[in-house]
Amino acid sequence: MTWKVLVVNTGSTSTKLAFYRDRECIVREEIKHPHDEISGFASIFDQYEYRLQIVREFMDRNGIRIEDLSAASARGGHTRPLQGGVYRINSEMLSQIASGDFGRHPCDLSSAIAYSLVKGGSAVPVVVDPPVTDELDQIARLSGHPLISRRSRFHALNLKAVARKAAETLGKQIEEVDLIGVHMGGGISVCACRKGRMVDCNNALDGDGPYAPERSGGLPVWDLVELCLSGRFSREQLRKMIVGEGGLMAYLGSKDVLSVEELIEEGNREAEIALEGMTYQVSKEIGAMAAVLEGRVDAVYVTGGIANSGRVVSRIRERVGFLAPMLLFPGEFEMEALAFGAIRVLEGEEMLRAL
Repeated sequence: MTWKVLVVNTGSTSTKLAFYRDRECIVREEIKHPHDEISGFASIFDQYEYRLQIVREFMDRNGIRIEDLSAASARGGHTRPLQGGVYRINSEMLSQIASGDFGRHPCDLSSAIAYSLVKGGSAVPVVVDPPVTDELDQIARLSGHPLISRRSRFHALNLKAVARKAAETLGKQIEEVDLIGVHMGGGISVCACRKGRMVDCNNALDGDGPYAPERSGGLPVWDLVELCLSGRFSREQLRKMIVGEGGLMAYLGSKDVLSVEELIEEGNREAEIALEGMTYQVSKEIGAMAAVLEGRVDAVYVTGGIANSGRVVSRIRERVGFLAPMLLFPGEFEMEALAFGAIRVLEGEEMLRAL
């Protein structure tokens, strides 16, 4: 039987769409959304009809019929924390997403669109390893104070997908290996993957762990408290300092690693130190995850856009290469991960879960 899967991935400024026939990508498009169009919507969910129409036009252009689909696979939305896996999109999931109680991001639209497209038909609407994936060991949740718990908020979809690729490279299944995964993009996630479970990670979304191109990482706590209490900054300004305008952006006014490397080539010492600081902190976080795995590390795998940077990767390898082999998977594999997750369920390789 041939499986046909529509993939929907809504982001802040684009909608990524793909159509897979079995594990072959037949067509893939990324539709950019001009700022003047997006800024006209008061909220994320006000964009629903706008984004839905874009998906319908993609399907029409490429001759994709709803009645032919086996599944519609969406980038997951924000619900209560969930184990990793493939989940059927249902009314309870959509209700939790719409509440905003568990976070808000343009990816939340993906689930609603996939569900509405195939509602009433035979195709299965699913999400795969959603952003709320939480497989942390209980001890990893302890922060140092009972009023604050550490949370699992990281690049779960891509890191899970690449963990499978890393295991395959080692000639094993993901359930047979212990890995450290690093996703380096606008934010940086580092996770410990023990036999297929992401048992510890930094909260990359909210500014924990190493600093990144646009995120501050784990700032010294009391100094941050003093800034918050100083009255100099609004809540929104503080949020942007941590997520959006932190890290390389704060130090150099640029979050583009390629541009930063060009500055370094021109002899800009400030740029060199800032980028070195980022690789230093990433390396420290990898070392911390090695401790989580008690030193039993089959490989460190690196993915995301910044994995294309030879300078960044080489500096990390120099610091942590003694731990285990380093495997490189530049770029992101979200669309493939969404399609393959749906196909694993359709083929009976993996159980379909529900909230």
